Amino acid sequence: MTADELGGRARASFGVYVHVPFCATRCGYCDFNTYTPDELDAGSSARSWLEGWLEGLRTELGQAAAVLGDAPRAETVFVGGGTPSLLGADGLAAVLQAVRDAFGLAEGAEVSTESNPESTSAEFFAGIRDAGYTRVSLGMQSAAAHVLRVLDRQHTPGRAVTAAREARAAGFEHVNLDLIYGTPGERPEDLRASLEAVLAAEVDHVSAYALTVEDGTALARRVRRGELAPPDEDTLAEDYELIDDVLEGAGLGWYEVSNWAAGADARCRHNLGYWHDGDWWGAGPGAHSHVGGVRWWNVKHPARYGALLGAGQLPVQDGERLTEEDRGTERVMLRLRTSEGLPTDELGDAGRRAASEAAAGGLLDPAAFDGGRAVLTRRGRLLADGVVCRLLA
Repeated sequence: MTADELGGRARASFGVYVHVPFCATRCGYCDFNTYTPDELDAGSSARSWLEGWLEGLRTELGQAAAVLGDAPRAETVFVGGGTPSLLGADGLAAVLQAVRDAFGLAEGAEVSTESNPESTSAEFFAGIRDAGYTRVSLGMQSAAAHVLRVLDRQHTPGRAVTAAREARAAGFEHVNLDLIYGTPGERPEDLRASLEAVLAAEVDHVSAYALTVEDGTALARRVRRGELAPPDEDTLAEDYELIDDVLEGAGLGWYEVSNWAAGADARCRHNLGYWHDGDWWGAGPGAHSHVGGVRWWNVKHPARYGALLGAGQLPVQDGERLTEEDRGTERVMLRLRTSEGLPTDELGDAGRRAASEAAAGGLLDPAAFDGGRAVLTRRGRLLADGVVCRLLA
């Protein structure tokens, strides 16, 4: 993307995503754009890669500010990965300072970082809280040791809960724990124990994702060889219902198909920007961006990313300009996943007829539909992709 293509586009609100493409080890199910030390140049240390990435990040954010020109201050910042906590508190403070230098932060901005429980400590959380972070998301996945082994997760079962408590003690009001359900060998009692551990941590946000077997991962190879059974759709549905029952019963209400929060203030505002057609600049190798109906994504490898920035170029791999039809389709796909749903007047005649049928069939809330909104019921959440297809047919 060039300055001419992006400059001057309308932006009512704005977020920044920062991608940290480094992990100490690779989890067997993960197909994210991340690199372990063994996958990078053996002649360079992990520290030199991190320092080079941070230098590139500062350069890219500076270029972003120049391209966007009149962009508002960042209302949300989300540092993801990879494993951002490998940067340590000082490194994450430097990331946030780079965002401040480029765009500034709006008053009351939400500033989140993902963290691996094993690379955190009480001192780490105190350091990033002092730096200005307001929200932490911890990858728990499960409280069952045998489930973590199947996922190739390195942390011990109890560490995520301890880390969440350390974050709260450091002054974080908003702490999320991530769960993965449907792992081969996970029993209902394992999932229930994980949920009980989440509640014991007293976090105000939980994300729960069904395990997917992504091509090219170690997990996919094990499934293909018959070492592990693929996730079972009926089991995944039962797991989701258990998760929803337990979390709703504890006062954590769903606000997106895979996310529950203890009230509106606990919802992840950055992710709401994605689901509500917001604008954001994604910085770092492989990061995706969207501004004013233009979407683009960066080159993936850190070496190529740094080389392009060193040559004075934006590190863009490719992009596209969305048509109004494209944007309308995405609004249906994304907003229908949220508890707010979408206004039925954004659907065409065929879509409204399909929505009426879905409401009669128990997939959309009838009362919300009568009020002019398409909102998924729990059964509808289990079949969300199919409902979207009906409304867009």
